[in-house]
Amino acid sequence: VQLQASGGGLVQPGGSLRLSCVASEFASYDHGVGWFRQAPGKEREGVSSVSLDDGSAYYADFVKGRFTISSDNAKNTVYLQMNSLKPEDTAVYYCATFRGDPLLLLRVWEEPSRYAVWGRGTLVTVSS
Repeated sequence: VQLQASGGGLVQPGGSLRLSCVASEFASYDHGVGWFRQAPGKEREGVSSVSLDDGSAYYADFVKGRFTISSDNAKNTVYLQMNSLKPEDTAVYYCATFRGDPLLLLRVWEEPSRYAVWGRGTLVTVSS
């Protein structure tokens, strides 16, 4: 499995971007896809994750109400719609596949160590 994240760019505060994560394929044991971000000098943090089995979505508190994750399994693609962007959202965004027990996704989706395959990141810069 290979992942390719795209859709990043420069946007003004309050603007929107849609990130895409395209997988070469999803294996039967890929139960979720997560989006993470890493700002300069900071640790990688979980932004959102979606179950490929039932579409359940999980969000970090700092993006709730602003970001929406969705999946199109037929296209092997997961999207992250980001609205009302803030300067503090500036970071490199990564997507990754979750291959653990699907019943654990709810509790561990924010832990990068739970994800098996990572794509190259896409840079999001929010600035006026």
